[in-house]
Amino acid sequence: MRKELLISASPPETRVALLEDGRAVEVLHERRGRQGLVGNVYLGRVHRVLPGIQAAFVSIGIDRDAFLYVEDVSPRPAELDDDDRDEGDEPGRELAERGDRPRIDDLLREGQEIVVQVTKDPIAGKGPRVTAGVSLPGRTLVYLPGSGDVGVSRRVTDEAERERLRAILEGFAADGGFIARTAAFGKTEDQLRPDLLYLTDLSARIERRRQSATPPALLHRELDLALRSVRDLAGDACDLIRVDDAATHDRLKEFLQSDAPSLVHRLELHDRPEPLFELFGVEAEIENALKSRVALRSGGSLVIHQTEALVAIDVNTGKFVGKDGLEETVFATNLEAVPEVARQIRLRDLGGLLVVDFIDMEAPEHRRRVFERFEEELARDRARTRILQLSEFGLIEVTRQRTRSNLERVLTRACPCCAGSGRTKTDLTVALDLRRALLRPPVLFNSGERVRVRVRPGVARLCSDEDPRILGEVEEALGISIELVPDATLPLSGFEVVRQ
Repeated sequence: MRKELLISASPPETRVALLEDGRAVEVLHERRGRQGLVGNVYLGRVHRVLPGIQAAFVSIGIDRDAFLYVEDVSPRPAELDDDDRDEGDEPGRELAERGDRPRIDDLLREGQEIVVQVTKDPIAGKGPRVTAGVSLPGRTLVYLPGSGDVGVSRRVTDEAERERLRAILEGFAADGGFIARTAAFGKTEDQLRPDLLYLTDLSARIERRRQSATPPALLHRELDLALRSVRDLAGDACDLIRVDDAATHDRLKEFLQSDAPSLVHRLELHDRPEPLFELFGVEAEIENALKSRVALRSGGSLVIHQTEALVAIDVNTGKFVGKDGLEETVFATNLEAVPEVARQIRLRDLGGLLVVDFIDMEAPEHRRRVFERFEEELARDRARTRILQLSEFGLIEVTRQRTRSNLERVLTRACPCCAGSGRTKTDLTVALDLRRALLRPPVLFNSGERVRVRVRPGVARLCSDEDPRILGEVEEALGISIELVPDATLPLSGFEVVRQ
């Protein structure tokens, strides 16, 4: 599989796209003045301790206090996925299994100073999530200050390689633990040592700032998106890194020369007149990712709907009717949908609980093959995922790690006309609302009065041509004359009554 990293940088924003075989599978945005907080390290102050949900609010110097769960006060286990962030969205999800663990009010008190790191950006009105188990990622290693643990990314599955890497990490002399990232696969001790030196020096600088800081204070800011994406996404499997900004190209070149010299020759400045994202079809992919319906080549489709509780993904046969009977048609559609479902999950950065509604299949072999193919496709995802077996109703439930706002939340806002529901009133409903408003007591009109009403053009046609009785009966009941004025600038469900 060919992988390319596209970095489009301009003063207002930086955008990054990861391509696999020419198609975008991840798109990241960072806008001026709105950088994410994930990875930042703060000296905070405990604001409130909440024993009822075993959590605490921590002031870190932003508008909303950060949320610290009791399981994040203690050091984390030294074995993480490739993005090296913890998982979990809801407080109390592990409380039942924590009978022998300390309580939050035994660990923290109000007013206490504490060093924390952001693991999840503020989302949907919630403050950021933080952990006291700081982890500092490099390209090949993650350093855990104050921890004695060593570990290897779960994505390194070869047992011999895991043991080799673990032996190297155990030989490092440092005041903290280490995790070997996926990029460490096959690397020698000498190749890993630059990351060791960089990360331990970074940890020492953070500690020096902590000693002189007064909370709340920022101790360390995570790399910007361009550098972070090269660190985390441009591994040995990345064939090319294209950048459309000369200054950003120079920064990345300097970064790679010190951090990954073997990748310098893969860095390329895009200086053609065509915009980078348009040339490689990423702009079109972003526009399509904001739509609820995704077409499949066979004629089938996916319908993706995001709610506060979960994301529902529905697979439909659409125009595809197949040739070998219903079961084979359904199986073929589901199998075709699997890689596109997995790609859309990554492209849109959908997180939390996902429910995929595949078309019902009768044959156990078909159900097994669809599930196994879905597992294979999700294994490419950097975010941590968990998947449950296909249910008897054709549903597969997936939980996916969520650390930042997804693509839809970054690029869109709730529609002011439909309040984010995606629905609006029909012309007939608006016309009947108008009728009720005119008849609602106390009646404001005098007999013989002429009343002008501004309405949407569709409502005007309905009341004038299709069903004139809707307002004709109002005119008769009140003894007034109603003049309809079409106005396309009105809200979709709006109207305005103007007395002459």
